[in-house]
Amino acid sequence: MNRLPTLFVAHGAPPLLDDAAWMAELRAWARDLPQPRAILMLSAHWETDVLTTGAEDSVPLIYDFGGFPRRFYEMQYPSPGVPWLAARVHELAEQAGMASASQPTRGLDHGAYVPLMAMYPDASVPVLQVSIPSRDPQALMAVGRALKPLRDEGVLIVASGLLTHNLRHFTGVNTPPPAWATAFDDWVQQTLDSGDLTRLASFLELAPHARLAHPQEDHFVPLFIAAAAAEGEGTRHPIEGWVWGPFSKRSVEFGERL
Repeated sequence: MNRLPTLFVAHGAPPLLDDAAWMAELRAWARDLPQPRAILMLSAHWETDVLTTGAEDSVPLIYDFGGFPRRFYEMQYPSPGVPWLAARVHELAEQAGMASASQPTRGLDHGAYVPLMAMYPDASVPVLQVSIPSRDPQALMAVGRALKPLRDEGVLIVASGLLTHNLRHFTGVNTPPPAWATAFDDWVQQTLDSGDLTRLASFLELAPHARLAHPQEDHFVPLFIAAAAAEGEGTRHPIEGWVWGPFSKRSVEFGERL
């Protein structure tokens, strides 16, 4: 079985689904990727104390947002469950000396299913969501390294977040990004392309305007899992640009396609 890359996917709120250009970019990226046997999704919107697997069989959706049109609360994404992958995640965690847990009724949150609706709209690929068990970069890179064997087993590891995420600076549709956002995004791109994960892990100290870009780190830290699971194998940036002012659309593909 061929080795799959890992992904960091920028996700938006449900109105992303009305953005034809962004949807087309995500769909084109998925079509260009090897077809995965299953998807392991790690979203910024599920944080726990230990690595935790979600629903394994019937995978419901969580409408974890407010203030949007009713149709967004009626969306469905009936992806198949994947119990074998949950068992494999627990096995890999144990081998790495990590605690793990399960929440078998926990469904997909919008950070998981919104980008998947764009990338795999027929919902035919089995999906398992796994929690983000820390905001510490070193701990998350250890998770990524532990999960790396899944890439040789047909599993596409997808981390979902945003490289800039400051809701207080939302400036509306079709507005240019502020200078602080572009400076931070440029720093991240250059650091990723250098392969220096140690430098990346110090983003709060080293990156320009880090606290403006991320008042909280939740949308940034999934990046460490995807990067570490393909450490030293190079990067691509299939999607770049800006949406709704200061929100970077940058999505990153890590690793070789073998």
